[in-house]
Amino acid sequence: MTDNGVPTLAEWAGGTEALERLTEVFYRQVLKDDLIGPLFAGMDPNHPKYVAMWLAEVFRGPEHYSAERGGYPHMLGQHLGKAITEPQRRRWVSLLMDAADEAELPDDPEFRSAFLAYVEWGTRLARHNSQPGATPPSRAPMPHWGWGEAPPYQP
Repeated sequence: MTDNGVPTLAEWAGGTEALERLTEVFYRQVLKDDLIGPLFAGMDPNHPKYVAMWLAEVFRGPEHYSAERGGYPHMLGQHLGKAITEPQRRRWVSLLMDAADEAELPDDPEFRSAFLAYVEWGTRLARHNSQPGATPPSRAPMPHWGWGEAPPYQP
Protein backbone atom coordinates (compact mmCIF):
# COMPACT_ATOMS: atom_id res chain seq x y z
CA MET A 1 0.00 0.00 0.00
CA THR A 2 1.35 3.44 -0.83
CA ASP A 3 1.59 6.24 1.73
CA ASN A 4 -1.73 7.65 0.51
CA GLY A 5 -3.55 4.33 0.95
CA VAL A 6 -3.66 3.47 -2.78
CA PRO A 7 -2.65 -0.11 -3.57
CA THR A 8 0.60 -0.51 -5.49
CA LEU A 9 0.45 -1.89 -9.01
CA ALA A 10 1.87 -5.15 -7.64
CA GLU A 11 -0.93 -5.40 -5.09
CA TRP A 12 -3.59 -4.46 -7.63
CA ALA A 13 -2.26 -7.09 -10.06
CA GLY A 14 -2.71 -9.79 -7.41
CA GLY A 15 0.81 -9.91 -6.01
CA THR A 16 3.73 -12.11 -6.90
CA GLU A 17 1.46 -15.12 -7.47
CA ALA A 18 -0.43 -13.30 -10.24
CA LEU A 19 2.79 -12.05 -11.83
CA GLU A 20 4.23 -15.57 -11.78
CA ARG A 21 1.06 -16.82 -13.48
CA LEU A 22 1.49 -14.07 -16.07
CA THR A 23 5.10 -14.93 -16.84
CA GLU A 24 4.42 -18.68 -17.02
CA VAL A 25 1.66 -18.10 -19.57
CA PHE A 26 3.80 -15.57 -21.43
CA TYR A 27 6.96 -17.65 -21.77
CA ARG A 28 4.99 -20.71 -22.90
CA GLN A 29 3.89 -18.57 -25.85
CA VAL A 30 7.32 -16.98 -26.36
CA LEU A 31 9.02 -20.35 -26.77
CA LYS A 32 6.58 -21.26 -29.56
CA ASP A 33 7.00 -17.93 -31.37
CA ASP A 34 9.12 -17.91 -34.53
CA LEU A 35 10.14 -14.25 -34.16
CA ILE A 36 11.17 -14.00 -30.52
CA GLY A 37 11.47 -17.63 -29.49
CA PRO A 38 15.08 -17.81 -30.72
CA LEU A 39 16.05 -15.02 -28.28
CA PHE A 40 15.06 -17.36 -25.44
CA ALA A 41 16.54 -20.62 -26.74
CA GLY A 42 18.24 -22.34 -23.81
CA MET A 43 16.31 -20.21 -21.32
CA ASP A 44 16.84 -21.05 -17.65
CA PRO A 45 13.71 -22.91 -16.46
CA ASN A 46 13.45 -20.33 -13.66
CA HIS A 47 13.43 -17.39 -16.07
CA PRO A 48 9.65 -16.81 -15.82
CA LYS A 49 9.95 -16.67 -12.03
CA TYR A 50 12.83 -14.19 -12.24
CA VAL A 51 10.88 -11.93 -14.58
CA ALA A 52 7.90 -12.08 -12.21
CA MET A 53 10.26 -11.05 -9.39
CA TRP A 54 11.46 -8.12 -11.52
CA LEU A 55 7.92 -7.01 -12.33
CA ALA A 56 6.83 -7.31 -8.70
CA GLU A 57 9.68 -5.07 -7.58
CA VAL A 58 9.16 -2.56 -10.39
CA PHE A 59 5.49 -2.36 -9.44
CA ARG A 60 6.47 -1.67 -5.81
CA GLY A 61 6.09 -5.16 -4.43
CA PRO A 62 8.76 -7.20 -2.62
CA GLU A 63 12.34 -6.27 -3.51
CA HIS A 64 13.43 -9.85 -4.12
CA TYR A 65 14.91 -9.25 -7.57
CA SER A 66 17.42 -6.76 -6.22
CA ALA A 67 18.23 -8.89 -3.18
CA GLU A 68 18.48 -12.23 -5.00
CA ARG A 69 19.32 -11.41 -8.62
CA GLY A 70 21.35 -8.20 -8.53
CA GLY A 71 18.77 -5.59 -9.52
CA TYR A 72 19.19 -3.33 -12.53
CA PRO A 73 22.82 -4.28 -13.34
CA HIS A 74 21.83 -7.94 -13.67
CA MET A 75 18.79 -7.17 -15.84
CA LEU A 76 20.91 -4.92 -18.06
CA GLY A 77 23.39 -7.74 -18.53
CA GLN A 78 20.61 -9.98 -19.80
CA HIS A 79 20.01 -7.66 -22.76
CA LEU A 80 23.48 -6.49 -23.78
CA GLY A 81 24.46 -7.63 -27.26
CA LYS A 82 21.12 -9.27 -28.08
CA ALA A 83 20.40 -6.82 -30.95
CA ILE A 84 16.65 -6.88 -30.31
CA THR A 85 14.75 -5.59 -33.35
CA GLU A 86 11.67 -3.39 -33.30
CA PRO A 87 9.47 -6.23 -34.66
CA GLN A 88 10.75 -8.48 -31.86
CA ARG A 89 10.06 -5.81 -29.27
CA ARG A 90 6.54 -5.33 -30.57
CA ARG A 91 5.85 -9.07 -30.56
CA TRP A 92 7.10 -9.26 -26.96
CA VAL A 93 4.65 -6.52 -25.97
CA SER A 94 1.78 -8.13 -27.86
CA LEU A 95 2.36 -11.58 -26.35
CA LEU A 96 2.68 -10.11 -22.87
CA MET A 97 -0.59 -8.22 -23.18
CA ASP A 98 -2.29 -11.39 -24.44
CA ALA A 99 -0.78 -13.29 -21.51
CA ALA A 100 -2.16 -10.65 -19.12
CA ASP A 101 -5.62 -11.48 -20.43
CA GLU A 102 -5.09 -15.24 -20.23
CA ALA A 103 -3.58 -14.99 -16.73
CA GLU A 104 -6.58 -12.88 -15.70
CA LEU A 105 -4.66 -9.85 -14.51
CA PRO A 106 -7.01 -6.97 -13.74
CA ASP A 107 -8.42 -5.51 -16.93
CA ASP A 108 -9.57 -2.15 -15.63
CA PRO A 109 -8.34 0.72 -17.83
CA GLU A 110 -6.28 2.33 -15.08
CA PHE A 111 -4.23 -0.80 -14.34
CA ARG A 112 -3.81 -1.81 -17.96
CA SER A 113 -2.74 1.71 -18.90
CA ALA A 114 -0.06 1.76 -16.18
CA PHE A 115 1.01 -1.82 -17.01
CA LEU A 116 1.31 -1.10 -20.73
CA ALA A 117 3.14 2.16 -20.08
CA TYR A 118 5.82 0.28 -18.16
CA VAL A 119 6.00 -2.50 -20.75
CA GLU A 120 6.44 0.04 -23.54
CA TRP A 121 9.10 1.96 -21.62
CA GLY A 122 10.96 -1.15 -20.48
CA THR A 123 10.98 -2.90 -23.85
CA ARG A 124 12.15 0.23 -25.65
CA LEU A 125 14.96 0.62 -23.13
CA ALA A 126 15.87 -3.06 -23.52
CA ARG A 127 15.93 -2.70 -27.33
CA HIS A 128 18.20 0.35 -27.14
CA ASN A 129 20.50 -1.29 -24.60
CA SER A 130 20.73 -4.49 -26.66
CA GLN A 131 22.16 -2.89 -29.79
CA PRO A 132 25.76 -3.51 -30.85
CA GLY A 133 27.99 -0.80 -29.48
CA ALA A 134 25.40 0.40 -26.94
CA THR A 135 26.97 1.76 -23.77
CA PRO A 136 24.15 2.11 -21.26
CA PRO A 137 25.04 3.02 -17.69
CA SER A 138 26.08 -0.14 -15.89
CA ARG A 139 24.54 1.07 -12.65
CA ALA A 140 21.16 2.69 -12.36
CA PRO A 141 18.42 2.60 -9.76
CA MET A 142 15.78 -0.06 -9.96
CA PRO A 143 12.85 1.43 -11.84
CA HIS A 144 9.63 1.80 -9.88
CA TRP A 145 6.33 2.25 -11.64
CA GLY A 146 3.10 3.66 -10.31
CA TRP A 147 -0.35 4.64 -11.40
CA GLY A 148 0.57 7.81 -13.22
CA GLU A 149 -2.37 10.10 -13.77
CA ALA A 150 -5.20 7.62 -13.29
CA PRO A 151 -5.21 5.88 -9.89
CA PRO A 152 -7.49 2.87 -9.54
CA TYR A 153 -11.16 3.48 -8.95
CA GLN A 154 -12.11 2.50 -5.43
CA PRO A 155 -15.76 2.86 -4.51
